[in-house]
Amino acid sequence: MKIQLSEHFSYSKLLRFTLPSIVMLVFSSIYGVVDGFFVSNFVGKTAFSAVNFILPFLMILGAAGFMFGTGGGALIAKTMGEGDQDRANRLFSLIVYTSLGCSLLLVAVGWLALRPLAAALGAEGQMLENCVTYGRVLLPAIPAYLLQYEFQCLFVTAEKPNLGLGVTVAAGLTNMVLDALFVGVFSWGLTGAAVATAMSQCVGGVLPLVYFARPNTSRLRLGRTGWDGKALFKTCTNGSSELMSNISMSLVSMLYNIQLLRYAGEDGIAAYGVLMYVSMIFQAMFIGYSVGTAPVVSYHYGAGNRDELRGLLRKSGVVIAVFALAMFAAARLLAAPLSRFFVGYDPAVLGLTLHAFGIFSFSFLFSGFAIFGSSFFTALNDGLVSAAISFLRTLVFQVLCVLVFPLLWQVDGIWVSLVTAEAMAVTVTLVFLRAKQPVYRY
Repeated sequence: MKIQLSEHFSYSKLLRFTLPSIVMLVFSSIYGVVDGFFVSNFVGKTAFSAVNFILPFLMILGAAGFMFGTGGGALIAKTMGEGDQDRANRLFSLIVYTSLGCSLLLVAVGWLALRPLAAALGAEGQMLENCVTYGRVLLPAIPAYLLQYEFQCLFVTAEKPNLGLGVTVAAGLTNMVLDALFVGVFSWGLTGAAVATAMSQCVGGVLPLVYFARPNTSRLRLGRTGWDGKALFKTCTNGSSELMSNISMSLVSMLYNIQLLRYAGEDGIAAYGVLMYVSMIFQAMFIGYSVGTAPVVSYHYGAGNRDELRGLLRKSGVVIAVFALAMFAAARLLAAPLSRFFVGYDPAVLGLTLHAFGIFSFSFLFSGFAIFGSSFFTALNDGLVSAAISFLRTLVFQVLCVLVFPLLWQVDGIWVSLVTAEAMAVTVTLVFLRAKQPVYRY
């Protein structure tokens, strides 16, 4: 039975409604990891390090998709909660068209900045050439990459989370099959991995565009629209936390790579790459749940259902806590097999990765609460607080810790900084939730 945004959400209904988003984000993360597996095992450690070195920059270019998706989704769902479906469709169309235009500009910027940036960050020789090769194949697919992120959020707003999951699965299978074919069979190396990823991003971005452009059974459809600068400004400010979160994580990843190159060389970057791949999969649970609940929160906020808001917040706290314990336990149990999966061919990198896992696993006890807290305020159309949580979590605390802790504990300080920054972010999130309770009455 189809679950509507206007319903009362029990634990069971909340989990059923958010499950497609959770699986969608987890699956999206898994197929993103496939490149790393094939490059590491079929091309080599230097190429694997290069992918992890330049990937944060490419992710920055696609991060605008989360801004338009989360910020626009919250505004659209709030508008539907107020009973204005026609305006919701106009806003939906305006946001999609605007994001598509912005993505073309990002391609040009990325093309010009790719080599100078990689060199400035410390890549040289073969590693630099690998960064440029991988990046230049992926850059033309940035518009589809951005739309893929955006529609992952907007499918939920359109009350079609299962369809969003189907598109993500199709994109993921495309990447997996083509990686195996291009890298494992044809031996096209790094270029083959990049082509496989680019083609899968086109599947994930173009299919939703076609679906929403045609008559469909969802709450939303692309059509005529008009310029609404105020709505676009609200979308951008409201989604700025997700934009900030993704950009900050990418910038911080670059900083971590610089520190690891200094303290542990290419082995450190390879070990960090494994941790980030696992982190993407595990944290996708928290992000998927947050994406799934955001339109529900926005709808009931727009409809003035304060009791439902309180229930959603309390239930979500319990769900996130259960997820956190499960992710921590899974990280401890799966550290060895996951490390061998990526770098089992190199004993030195494997040992460093296993040691890092032992410290890094504690971060999963904290990260979900700050992720949900930021998304919750985005859903309430409070972009300022949401951005503050994301800015502190993904940039300020991370930068502070990764610059200071290695001076005290060398490489171990880098791994400890990942955990400490997440714990500090939870404290800030709780403070904001308490301070804003009289305003939103949740």
